[in-house]
Amino acid sequence: MAESGACRLQPHGCACESLSPTDELVSRLHFDAAEGRIWLGEQRMLLLHNSTMGVLRQELIEGLGLDRARGLITRIGYHCGAHDAELARHLHPQGASADAVCIGPQLHMLEGVARVEKVRLEVDQEAGHFLGEFNWHGCAEAEAHVQAYGIGSDTVCWQQSGYASGFVSRFMGRPVVFREIQCRAQGAPHCVIVGRPAEAWQDTEDAPGAEADLARLRADELSLGVAARGARSPLDDQAVVGVSAAFNAVCHMVRRAARTQATVLFLGESGVGKEVLAQALHRIGPRAGGPFVAINCAAIPDELIESELFGVDKGGYTGAMATRPGRFERAHGGTLFLDEIGILGWTAQGKLLRALQEREIERVGGTQTVRVDVRVVAATNLDLKREVEAGRFRADLYYRLNVLPVRVPPLRERREDIPVFLNHFLHRFNQRDGRRVTGFTGRAIDALLAYDWPGNIRELENLVERGVVLASDDGAIDIAHLFVGDEALPARWLALQRDGSLRLQAANDPATPEVDGTTSAHGDSERLARQVQALLTGQATPGAAARLSLEQLEAALVRGAMAATGGNQSAAARLLGLSRAQLIYRLKGLEAASDG
Repeated sequence: MAESGACRLQPHGCACESLSPTDELVSRLHFDAAEGRIWLGEQRMLLLHNSTMGVLRQELIEGLGLDRARGLITRIGYHCGAHDAELARHLHPQGASADAVCIGPQLHMLEGVARVEKVRLEVDQEAGHFLGEFNWHGCAEAEAHVQAYGIGSDTVCWQQSGYASGFVSRFMGRPVVFREIQCRAQGAPHCVIVGRPAEAWQDTEDAPGAEADLARLRADELSLGVAARGARSPLDDQAVVGVSAAFNAVCHMVRRAARTQATVLFLGESGVGKEVLAQALHRIGPRAGGPFVAINCAAIPDELIESELFGVDKGGYTGAMATRPGRFERAHGGTLFLDEIGILGWTAQGKLLRALQEREIERVGGTQTVRVDVRVVAATNLDLKREVEAGRFRADLYYRLNVLPVRVPPLRERREDIPVFLNHFLHRFNQRDGRRVTGFTGRAIDALLAYDWPGNIRELENLVERGVVLASDDGAIDIAHLFVGDEALPARWLALQRDGSLRLQAANDPATPEVDGTTSAHGDSERLARQVQALLTGQATPGAAARLSLEQLEAALVRGAMAATGGNQSAAARLLGLSRAQLIYRLKGLEAASDG
């Protein structure tokens, strides 16, 4: 454990030695009185009376109750912190973690929240270690609470604790929970907060664990697979997780729908978690004791979909040797989840409409109707209204299903959830495969947050699993372990350095080194670097993209790293984020290609 005030970081100047607002931050604060706007970087800000926030706080406590108000205020702070972290990321695109983390306290002071004093800060992204302790002097949130309620026994800086959690979680790539352990509202001379990764709180004597803190960041009991009754979710590995405002809005809709029998239609791209939410809807509703039956309509041939949904009587068609109940009957008393319902054939759509309206079905080849008590939940990644206009989906079925539409946003619209998912999947795959991967490097986290995620949560899960497979035990997942397929990083984040290392930054970042034609020991790397640079800046000649293959880029990285480290394989492996064995494997491949 480092001494008080120590800072574990890479060899750069440490901004956290002085926590006064820097000139760089102040220069990004702009007032436009003519238009009535205030800007901090690219974010629009408001100048409010602290007493106004105190009144709002009091109204929330009196109207919602202490616990719900605390959760709401904490979530507001979390999202403010996550957004401010984007500004910090632009200020320190390649800086050490501690430098970037310290921008949060500086923003706190610039925004008039409190004077922040750093007591201790330890940051090691690759090991997943974080320990931060800060003093808040003259905290505005505590003052507003004391004015309304006087001195009490509880800590009250909920919004600012949430802010710190959101800010640091973005940089660590995992949930970091800050707790206030001393508050002016308790009569203390100043407020004190301590931050650790969520799982680290479980090992301390002064706190039983971070479950309650994480629960406040999530709107309801859907998250972490913990039902309202406190029972462990049957989902376990597919637990619903997230902290973003978009995720919480979906959770509110699911929770309200769960108390009813209304048909729910989940809308959203493939991989956003529609089936997991459907399972959560079933689990927390009155039908939890009944079965949850799912069917993917796109995976069943058209000629079999009716028998799968409604069952078949003996002799109903050639080969039907026995009566078989369909999904509707098997879901009796529970929930039937129809995934990819937009693919359903026209005939099956008509029978499904009757089943929804009459609550009865007729098996294929049967003559008797069967009453069913089923709640139908559907999902699709198609625009059903356009499908209706195109004549591919029945309008009457669309309106029957569209009772309560719930749009699940794609991952690129809820980036605050990415650190939560990274932590969730890392722990799952470490436990499943018996691995000891510690976390993610800073540049890997930047890449994951900048990536567009066309495959959404499913793609993120696959990339983390890939990283766990390729990374070394007691090591961290780096870019080289993640983006080894056909995934395309945003151009503004990819740059190739002279030494062959990969750097994440904007293509027009003034810190990007200029590549000239000087001959060097690794001319191939420089030639490829010029090609990459031209592609990133849009100055490439036609056909340049085709001439630059992934194999060439990997070869340049490996050769550049070996040249930069004087042929030291261990040092080159560390530079590339690989194990020594992985580097040797690639070197042998390059030698074989040269001999060929």
